[in-house]
Amino acid sequence: MNFIKKVFDKKIDESVHSQFVRFGKGIYNNRAVIKLQKGKDSIKFNSTFEYANDFVELIFNSVDKASVSGIILSKQEINGLNGKKKAGAYEYDINREISANEIKELLKKAYYILIDIKAEGIEFKCKKKLPKPGKGGEGKVDDKFCVLKAEVKHFSKIKDEFFPDVPENTKKARASHTFEITEIVLPQGEKDYEKIRVLSKRAGKLIRHLEIDETETKKEIEFEA
Repeated sequence: MNFIKKVFDKKIDESVHSQFVRFGKGIYNNRAVIKLQKGKDSIKFNSTFEYANDFVELIFNSVDKASVSGIILSKQEINGLNGKKKAGAYEYDINREISANEIKELLKKAYYILIDIKAEGIEFKCKKKLPKPGKGGEGKVDDKFCVLKAEVKHFSKIKDEFFPDVPENTKKARASHTFEITEIVLPQGEKDYEKIRVLSKRAGKLIRHLEIDETETKKEIEFEA
């Protein structure tokens, strides 16, 4: 389940928290942008970087194995992978066939998996360098950071994950989000600066802007993650 869906379903966990660690107080527009296009025989979803892990997890929930290439970013050392440590994090290169079980273990250890995937009826590509944090509107939003193309038979499963609030017969949709962070909730009793930065929760409001075949709607929810 992707982190936006978890917020609205009030199922906040560590994966949701990790999405907000990079943000301070402020209003961040055009975050977690994702689009869908449905044709007669194929579908296409493209998004900003926030959904990279969610796409990887979704694909490997549908296939037992696939060929992948790209990088894995982790705060901890991962045995069996080739890589290097820089700026306090590990960056691992991967270019081989990988099983669903292995990728699911890597998702528990990595904070981002930026890989291309080829599987039966599915092709996924994403860029290999995360954008720098900043307030929406200060720079162009890269809504083609992740691109998934698949046979139309996969539409319902992918739509339900990223667009549970649009009808099945939708041909085109776009969702973007505003993060209004009004408070940084500090961990009690912690004195280590780095731990405070990582463990502090962000509280505020998440606003979902949705366009479905030219019709615009909006919904919002308060959160702490």
